[in-house]
Parts: sequence; C-alpha cells; structure tokens
Amino acid sequence: MNAQLRRFFREEDGVTALEYGLLAAVVAGLIIFFAQDGLKTIFKAVLDKLTALVGAGGGTSTG
Repeated sequence: MNAQLRRFFREEDGVTALEYGLLAAVVAGLIIFFAQDGLKTIFKAVLDKLTALVGAGGGTSTG
C-alpha cells in the first residue's frame, strides 16, 4: 500500500494536462476581464436576434 502511494505521488503523467488546463483558465479569465464591453455587445446582439426570431415565429408548436 505504501509503495503504491509513493508511486502515485512520484508519477507526473497528469501534471502536464493540469498545467494546460490552468493556463487555459487564466487566458480565458484575462480575455473576459479585458474584453467585457465587446463581449456584452456580442451577447446583446445575439440575444436581440434570438428574441426577434422567437417573436416572429410566435413560439408556437404543432407537435
């Protein structure tokens, strides 16, 4: 049991994936932080288009 635990803590197979995940999270956070106004504009435009589509279609179903 102790040998298995020591081997588990010594292995570094998943460390690279963890580092890439952490790096991706930091980059995403920076993009969101510095581009808030642009993202708000994009999401508002998408919301407006979706709202117009639902309003134009009436949102009814025959099924």
